Amino acid sequence: MPAKSEEIRNRKQRARQQVLREADRKARRPGRDDVARTALFMAISAMAAYGATETLEKFKKRVVRMLVKQGFDEHESRTVFDGLVEKYRDGDWPFRRKPHLLYPDGADEKG
Repeated sequence: MPAKSEEIRNRKQRARQQVLREADRKARRPGRDDVARTALFMAISAMAAYGATETLEKFKKRVVRMLVKQGFDEHESRTVFDGLVEKYRDGDWPFRRKPHLLYPDGADEKG
């Protein structure tokens, strides 16, 4: 049987991915990035709140080292990490609400 063309495979893959995204949205299932973003916020804000600057610096070095191993620039990686620390330091939730998850039927109940 001849191989399917790349265009057909890509179209079918896009359709499968769309079905999966819709199912995840309907189930209100967080993605890997949602969990990672929340975990990083919790880790950084907790270290900052408890004054664990030495621990935060060690954490930063490990994260930067891993980013550099992936091919990212060391200086740029430090800059981005430091920016996140500044953003997360006060512990205020910096992420936008997900109204499509809170109000799946579109009825935003604003008081």
